[in-house]
Amino acid sequence: MADLTGARWHKSTRSGSNGGDCVEVADNLPDIVAVRDSKNPHGPALIFPRDTWRAFIRSLKDQ
Repeated sequence: MADLTGARWHKSTRSGSNGGDCVEVADNLPDIVAVRDSKNPHGPALIFPRDTWRAFIRSLKDQ
């Protein structure tokens, strides 16, 4: 299990006033990127290898 103690969470700049239905991302951790539900900040987080996350973001930008 990844240690998320030092995670700095942020929402997308594209998040609007949709009542908080957002995900938050912590990309300041070594080798991983963590994603969590903003409505449940103490709940579980999905953990991705940094390279996998970059490929995912790149594929979104290519759409």
